[in-house]
This record gives sequence, structure tokens and C-alpha cells, in this order.
Amino acid sequence: MKRSVWAWLKMLAGVSILVVLLWHLGTGAFLDGLRRIDAGSLLAALALGLLTTVCSAWRWCLVARGLGLRLPLGRAVADYYRALFLNAALPGGVLGDVHRAVRHGRSAGDLGRGVSAVVLERAAGQIMLFVAGAAVLLARPFPALARIGRLVAAPGPAVLAAVGCGLLIVAAAWLYGSRGASRAGRAIRAALAEARRGLLARGVWPGVAVSSAVVLAGYLAMFLLAARVAGATAPAAQLVPLMVLALLAMALPLNVGGWGPREGVAAWSFGAAGLGAAQGLTTAVVYGVLALAASLPGAGVLVVRWAAGLRAGHPQIELEERVLAEHGAPQRRP
Repeated sequence: MKRSVWAWLKMLAGVSILVVLLWHLGTGAFLDGLRRIDAGSLLAALALGLLTTVCSAWRWCLVARGLGLRLPLGRAVADYYRALFLNAALPGGVLGDVHRAVRHGRSAGDLGRGVSAVVLERAAGQIMLFVAGAAVLLARPFPALARIGRLVAAPGPAVLAAVGCGLLIVAAAWLYGSRGASRAGRAIRAALAEARRGLLARGVWPGVAVSSAVVLAGYLAMFLLAARVAGATAPAAQLVPLMVLALLAMALPLNVGGWGPREGVAAWSFGAAGLGAAQGLTTAVVYGVLALAASLPGAGVLVVRWAAGLRAGHPQIELEERVLAEHGAPQRRP
């Protein structure tokens, strides 16, 4: 019940952002973005999608093997494409990842580690995004964020450091003190142990770092393509910080198939940079359509496996429907 309510609240938040944007900027920015998309931009999106999907699947394979699970690259690519399509086509933006986590865990005979592999793989991508975002925004400070930076720095470095140390001491006392044997403490230590094996092991982390960097570069290239299709003529060096902010907004779990925060942050950041809020919204809309087009091979994977499941019987189909239904997606019947 709580999970269903949370899913509806996330969807409502994403829809609310889009409604506010439509109220203030009108439908022109949405429709203009759709009109500007042509066959060439769609083919470029498919090529970029292939690059990012293969690298993401490779990262997933590395993490899974670090946790002791077998995952061939070919299967990982197909499963990742299907997950991307489900993420884009269904509300919430994460149902595809839930699907591939459960499916891989069940097939590997260890549901827990299967889920952990997907969580760690996604975390690696987010960590790379945060690190790169911090580097870009430090190298080219965004004026609209300067006030936020001054507010954070206002108490002074010494005060912030003292607060940070205090929090670390409290956390350490909680984890290793008299309550260190608690279920939460054991869960956290187990998660850290899995992270060491799945992300930080000697044979894992170099590949994870390289693949994550390539995936992030592909996402930025897709956003730059969307900006050019939307008619933005600003230099790439000026657009990259705005794109990083939009990508960071996509990490917020308040969207409808990825739509919502991305469009809101793009409109705000482009407007703050003097490029026009409508231009930012159009860019985000084009990016959303191109990202959906790049995930379309996943629809083919879904159809092929659906047909194979029908020929072999219904158990796998019913399992996949149950996984999606438990996380707020509508069931589909053949």
C-alpha cells in the first residue's frame, strides 16, 4: 500500500512540473521540439544509444561478476535495452531496472545479489555523474548557483568540518557501539562489503570507471544533439553545465517515464543563463524524444521474448507481470 501511494505521489509530482511549465511557457515549446526532430537526429540518437547501452551493459557485467554472478555481455545488452524501454514507457522511470534485477537474480539463483548488482551498477553511473558535475560546475561556475554556494559557505569551513566530524562520530558510535549488532548496522555493513566486491575490487573498478565515463559522455552528446536540433546556437562550453544540471535532475525519483524534473531544470537553467526558458524546455523535450527513440530496440527485445514465452508456456510471462504490477505498472495480457 505504501509503495503504491509513493508511486502515485512521484507520478503526480512529475505531472505537476509539466503542468506548471505548460502554464507559464505554453505548448509552443513542446510542439516546436517535436516538429524539429528529423530522420537524421533519430539515427544519431540510435547510434549514441547503442554506445551508451553497450557500455552500461558491460558495467553491469563487471559488477555482477564481482559479486560472483554470471552474466554474458550479449544477454546483458538485450536486458539493458529492454530495461531502458520499460523505464521510458512506464511511469516511475525505474521499472525496467526492477525488472532486469529480478529476472537476472532469479535466473542466477540469487535474487539478493541480482538486485545488488543492478543497484551498484546504477550507483556507479550516478557517482560518475556527480563527480563530473561537480568538476564541470567548479571549472565553469553557473551564475544562478552562486547564491547557493555562498549560503553553504556562509557558516565557514571550520564550522562545516566540525559538523561533518560530529556526524561521522555519531554514525561510527551507532554502527560499532552497543547497537552495532542491530539489523540496520548489519545491513549497512553488508552493503558496504558488496560495494567493495562489486565496485572497488582490483579487477572491477577500472572497467566500471571507464564505462561510466563513456556513458556520461554519450548522455552529454545526446543532450548537445538535442540542443542543436532545438535551435540552440550557444557554444558547447556554455551548454555543458546546463546539460549536467538537467542530467542531475533526472536522478530525482519524481518523474513520469523520465519527464518532469528534467524539463523544469532545463527551462530554469537556460533562462538563468540568458538563453531563454522556452529554449531549455524545447531542448529537454527533444532529448526526451531522442532518448525514447534510442531505447526502441528494447521494444523489439520485449516482443521477441514475449513471443518465446508464449511458445514455451506462461510461467515467465506471469512472473514478469507480477514484478511490474508490484511496482505500480499496469499488467498486460497477450
